[in-house]
Amino acid sequence: MTNIIVTKNERETKRVAAMFARSIIKELIFGKKAAVVALSGDLGAGKTAFAQGFAKGLGVKEPVKSPTFVILKKYDISKHKTKTTRYSLLATRFRHFYHLDCYRLKNTQDARSLGLAEILKNPANLVLIEWPERIKNILSKKQTIAVNFSHINETARKISFN
Repeated sequence: MTNIIVTKNERETKRVAAMFARSIIKELIFGKKAAVVALSGDLGAGKTAFAQGFAKGLGVKEPVKSPTFVILKKYDISKHKTKTTRYSLLATRFRHFYHLDCYRLKNTQDARSLGLAEILKNPANLVLIEWPERIKNILSKKQTIAVNFSHINETARKISFN
């Protein structure tokens, strides 16, 4: 089943992402591997804005910037624990949030050289990947939630959750 949301600007995209992050924590499949949120869409479609809102929804206080040039950024979720019940399940399940931008990767071997295979094996990791189609053969379908972005106009975006 696919859910579709239309956002009118970047602020709305971030707000939707924060709500999505908080809601999926309860519904993620607790398996033997990392949980993955895979963001697909054209350049400028809102993937990084979504990633920023998603991180905020997890309680990450640090600024989240696009990892296009560094490819991978790691955030320690456990240091953002709060006493509210909203984060209690998150705090017991995930320790690290990884934000990965695969745009500059040529193949899955590039991803492996970053240690992505090990990151994806750890069930304490929550991994958000921009441009996942570049490494799709190393992603677990069972542990991956797909989010697709498309332009409606200069500021509006259609976001599909699969």
